[in-house]
Amino acid sequence: MTLIGPTTSATEYRLDADAPLPEGLLAAFERYESALATNDVDALDDAFEPSDFSLRGDGSHMLRGRDAISSFRAARGGVPGRAIETLHVRVLSDELAIIIAMLRSPRGGRGQQTHVWRRRHGAWRIVAAHVSSTSSRPLDTTLWTAAGDPLLPPAGTGALDGVTVAVKDLFDVEGHRVGAGVPAFRAEQSLADRNAAAVQALVDAGASVAGIAHSDQFAYSLSGINSHYGTPTNPAAPDRIPGGSSSGPAAAVARGHADLGLGTDTAGSIRVPASYQGLWGLRTTHGAASLAGTVPLAPSFDAIGWLARDAETLLSAARAALPAAGPTAPARLVQIHEVSALASTPVRAAFDEVAGALGAQSIAPGFPLEEWFAAFRTLQAWEAWQAHGSWIAAHPGQLGADVAPRFEAAAAVTAAEADSARAVVEAARAEIREALAGSTLILPSTANPPIRLNAVQEAIDADRAHTLRLTFLASLAGLPALSAPLLDVDGLPVGVCFVGPAGSDVSLVETARDLTRSTPVHHPNTMEIS
Repeated sequence: MTLIGPTTSATEYRLDADAPLPEGLLAAFERYESALATNDVDALDDAFEPSDFSLRGDGSHMLRGRDAISSFRAARGGVPGRAIETLHVRVLSDELAIIIAMLRSPRGGRGQQTHVWRRRHGAWRIVAAHVSSTSSRPLDTTLWTAAGDPLLPPAGTGALDGVTVAVKDLFDVEGHRVGAGVPAFRAEQSLADRNAAAVQALVDAGASVAGIAHSDQFAYSLSGINSHYGTPTNPAAPDRIPGGSSSGPAAAVARGHADLGLGTDTAGSIRVPASYQGLWGLRTTHGAASLAGTVPLAPSFDAIGWLARDAETLLSAARAALPAAGPTAPARLVQIHEVSALASTPVRAAFDEVAGALGAQSIAPGFPLEEWFAAFRTLQAWEAWQAHGSWIAAHPGQLGADVAPRFEAAAAVTAAEADSARAVVEAARAEIREALAGSTLILPSTANPPIRLNAVQEAIDADRAHTLRLTFLASLAGLPALSAPLLDVDGLPVGVCFVGPAGSDVSLVETARDLTRSTPVHHPNTMEIS
């Protein structure tokens, strides 16, 4: 048995072959295993056939084409050490073979890896690969900071009996440290002596907490990428970003590891991962649910929210955690072409088709969107620095290259600039609520489908800026906003966002559910049920 991974001892594995091995096949396989152990991305890329038809799958997703496989590998990082116990080889011809490797992890788990190898132009490469784990799945540290069975049991019974929850790493969970996506910050926190109000509301209604799932650093991102912990896999598009900052709860739900994700939304951090992963995601009315025991980003806009694979689970959470009475979300749908035009051409085309099917009417309120957007960003930045600036200044180098520049810019915002922005925000909030009275606004949840994991930071930042111009409107107005998984854009999921009157959260989900029952979900999320 040959040990593969961060180990130093090695013995021979058992080889089971039905014929003499073609020249070069075993050497090609062993080069692949060596590259996997050292995370040699270039060698791993070279191991797959350079084709749009190469396949790589596992228990939760399927990648098609070497470019998609390469993007996934580059962002994933290395794999845990493992051992090959038996290698089964079936030679189909001098140019084609199947290799099945029986694997054992250091923690005792078993699994298998199946490859179809083909020789072309004298070189053996993988045409198709599948990896499966059969037991003792290790904790996915790109997804969870802590997990249990359960991590936190129910504290009562009610509408959420049997529901499991993935809690974003911004909420206090009794007996655990909150980290806000930053290991050095977590290390300095005390163990929570009580649950955050949003967590307590769910366990009081019968839910259990499956685990604490990752957040982007201090929730100041929409990508889902965390330079310390890695990037949770987006099962709906494994070579694409998962969306953030509620990336961990969203991925846990999309992969079937939890029924409900508890997160926050300041500028889209529920709606964006919901859109990118084919989920239902609700940002609640600002102030409707307590944020006690939650790490803030920008209190003028922070709101809790939930993610689920279906509208009914989302409804159960909203009914359990929000005030019983609230206004009704009108069935009259409206869209603002000036707003939906901010999405990319493919997203806008898909959105227009659904908006037409839903009977949405066009309105033109003439909102000064750029002025409002600038004020929103200024006040958000000011409040983010007030919340975390002292800690960041005292701990240089702890933020990733994506988040650090935002806090650097936030540090330069003056109190006078913040006061001026606050006045614009307050006036805008009143104007938006008045313009949308008696209507439910719909718009694309994101400007684009999820971008590739290996995109350069400049491209990710540009994509974020486009999406923020869509998501900020509900945040600015303090209104509930629901992303429903209704669009398919080039085979990738994109949500449609429903924005209702203040306090209409429960009714908004009901309205969207009822209106969309005749509109098929074009890109259902992919689940890994374990």
